Amino acid sequence: MDAVQIVSGTALPLRRSDVDTDQIIPSDWLKRVERTGFEKGLFSEWRDDRDFVLNDERYSEAVVLVAGPNFGTGSSREHAVWAIQQYGFGAVVSPRFADIFRNNCTKNGLVPVQVTPEVGAALLDAVEADPDLVVTIDLANLTLEAPDAGISCTFPMDDATRERYLEGLDDIGISLRHEDDITGYESTRPSWLPTTG
Repeated sequence: MDAVQIVSGTALPLRRSDVDTDQIIPSDWLKRVERTGFEKGLFSEWRDDRDFVLNDERYSEAVVLVAGPNFGTGSSREHAVWAIQQYGFGAVVSPRFADIFRNNCTKNGLVPVQVTPEVGAALLDAVEADPDLVVTIDLANLTLEAPDAGISCTFPMDDATRERYLEGLDDIGISLRHEDDITGYESTRPSWLPTTG
């Protein structure tokens, strides 16, 4: 996974609550064997509506997805995170995330930014009023800022997860930090036991 320190740019306002993973990426898309091309399936059923916000050219360059509360509910599917990332978003802002979706975000490099309901509503209003509004998410300081809208806040994230983003570490990367210890341990094991190599 790539390191993420700052996500900054325009945002797309998804004024919907209780968005589940089947709405993010319908189950038909789970049949793909590749890990690419999921951006075409992002909110694909909603995109049939010409007035759906993802079809609005004013938001075509957005890198931050601003959603209503309770984003990412439903079944666990990494495909939902991949679809959001491959469409071009680096972060999702919501007053509440489903735990399993947030966990999939942190394992794949998409930044889940949980804000208060008041900040979430103010940010949705501001982005709808000004599609050129720049939103900056700083992982080092755990801040979200949209200065032109007068929005500035911190957001929660545990130290280990924050380190994952800043250093670009997935689960394998974290394990490989202990490669010398693993190699040393394996070299002392009896030869009749299974090995990792």
